[in-house]
Amino acid sequence: MISLSATAHEHFRKLIEQEATPGLGIRLRAVEAGTPRGDCQLEFCEAADRDGSEWEIECEGYSLYVDPQSAPFLDGATIDFDKSPTGGQLTIRAPALRGAVPGDDASVVERVRYVIESEINPRLASHGGRVSLREVTAEGVVVLQFGGGCHGCGMVDATLRGGVERTLKERIPEVTGVADATDHTTGTNPYMRREAAAGG
Repeated sequence: MISLSATAHEHFRKLIEQEATPGLGIRLRAVEAGTPRGDCQLEFCEAADRDGSEWEIECEGYSLYVDPQSAPFLDGATIDFDKSPTGGQLTIRAPALRGAVPGDDASVVERVRYVIESEINPRLASHGGRVSLREVTAEGVVVLQFGGGCHGCGMVDATLRGGVERTLKERIPEVTGVADATDHTTGTNPYMRREAAAGG
């Protein structure tokens, strides 16, 4: 359940009225949900932009639409608008947005997944890359799959050893090593081609 204050309702209604577009609503989505970088994004949403899977909150004069993937992270959120002489400030408080840091009793897999999403993938995103967890072996080896700009990149080995492996070992003592399960010959848009990294 998402709660909007009376001033937030008024703010959104005025924005909708100014646009004067039939069927226009407001879309609310969670960005990088479940990680320390989690944030909320608001945007106008026309009827043609919706596919019917959205969670709709009917308000007076408009509707607020929540992406289904974002709904669990925005449950219990409150939206408020503080008026001021210069305009005002919209505030969204979503207690579940950033998830909870895994405790000491969490499994190695949970802790590895959290470090990947909260620390490693945000760094790789600057090169258009990402990594996902395939498994953690009984020996503590983290098996990863690279994607995006890291798939087929000539610098992936340096990234794996110098960045990913070091970070995981520092954060999670049970991790003994990292292995790459990616077939890099099939990468279609690498950040740096393997021939270039090898010097031609």
